Amino acid sequence: MKKYRLMKVLLFGAVVGLFCGGCGGKGTAEKENQTSGEEDPSTRVVIGAERLLEPDFFPLVKDKKVALVANHTSLLPNGRHLVDVLYENKEVDLALLFGPEHGIRGEEDTHVADGKDKGTGLPVVSLYGEVRKPTPEMLAGIDVILFDIQDVGARFYTYIATMNHVLEAAAEQGIPYVVLDRPNAIGGEYVDGPVGDKQLEPVVDVDQLPVVHGMTVGELAQMFNQERGKAGMAEADLIVVEMKHYERHMWYDETGLPWVKPSPNMLTLTTATLYPMTCLLEGTNVSEARGTMYPFEHIGAPWIDGKALSDQLTAYGLAGVTFGPSKYVPGRVVDGIEIYPPKFLGDTCNSASIHVTDRSSFESAKAAVYMLDALFKGYPDQLEWKEKRMDGLWKTSAIREQIKEGRSPEAIIQDWEEGLRYFSERRPGYLLY
Repeated sequence: MKKYRLMKVLLFGAVVGLFCGGCGGKGTAEKENQTSGEEDPSTRVVIGAERLLEPDFFPLVKDKKVALVANHTSLLPNGRHLVDVLYENKEVDLALLFGPEHGIRGEEDTHVADGKDKGTGLPVVSLYGEVRKPTPEMLAGIDVILFDIQDVGARFYTYIATMNHVLEAAAEQGIPYVVLDRPNAIGGEYVDGPVGDKQLEPVVDVDQLPVVHGMTVGELAQMFNQERGKAGMAEADLIVVEMKHYERHMWYDETGLPWVKPSPNMLTLTTATLYPMTCLLEGTNVSEARGTMYPFEHIGAPWIDGKALSDQLTAYGLAGVTFGPSKYVPGRVVDGIEIYPPKFLGDTCNSASIHVTDRSSFESAKAAVYMLDALFKGYPDQLEWKEKRMDGLWKTSAIREQIKEGRSPEAIIQDWEEGLRYFSERRPGYLLY
């Protein structure tokens, strides 16, 4: 078993139409995302990709044949893509690119095929199709694998699964794996939700994370890798290049880094804040407002009474959010990107819109249970469950089954505390900030 290695930075440096009652307009969303990447590095967060180019870390790739897992978020704060920076460096042999969901450069809302990178001509292997883990043939001759992708902090956002699949391949093939750390977009303090049916076993996979894990990709890599060792599995020769100036309490807009939407429907930090709650609507026939400029900020369908649903959600007294009636019409193009056809394409959806008033007190995982409870009670004849998808998002069938049985949201939430406690007791040992 290879010895686990961790390299710390500080050690070395010294629609479409939206008729939304009470929502902000498009200008509000644009303003939310405006952060200059040209801020003084001494006052903003310095990401792992920047640190890779420093003398202390550059030997990790110098004169090496490199494979890079990247996408359109793999940008330095000056706007340059890491693929281009490494490709142009004559001391680095960047040989292979791996792409996650949505591709390397563009923002595709479908499964991505293998191909060639338009900017460099390098081969691109998709890890979001039939193949999810690099094969030994793909990695033949590779000296080191890099990972540099921005995550949003929810278990079911697919990039961390890709990161872990590559970690498994690196461990099996004995290839050093370098994770270039980036912030958790929704902060690193809130941890909540069920941890699935394997809740009291070593945390070696995303399926064993709570809905909101409060960890960076580097911290997750460290956890998965060391927990593999505890489970008797091969560990990767892992190196995490930490950020500088990052603190756990930071939300993305407090890092000084420019926002780059991580996927076609993840438009703003508000989207990311609500995503762990309203993504659960993917397991129903209710729209989460994909196909609008406010995805995941609405709970809608043509047959919903927006005011009645808003009143029911308000009655729960959820902290940090308010609700109000609204309407929207889903379309195929969002912020210039053609997306997968959303629910109720072209139809007017009546909805409850969600307004974040205090993001630090908002508990998105718990709010998801109340949301589903309100829909089940208010629309028992119209609500349909996509059981495989719903249970896959929760990593257990228990939530759906208990809601249908009429159990209270409070009792449902109480049931996940044991598994969450198990995770929370292990988590501190892997935190880097």
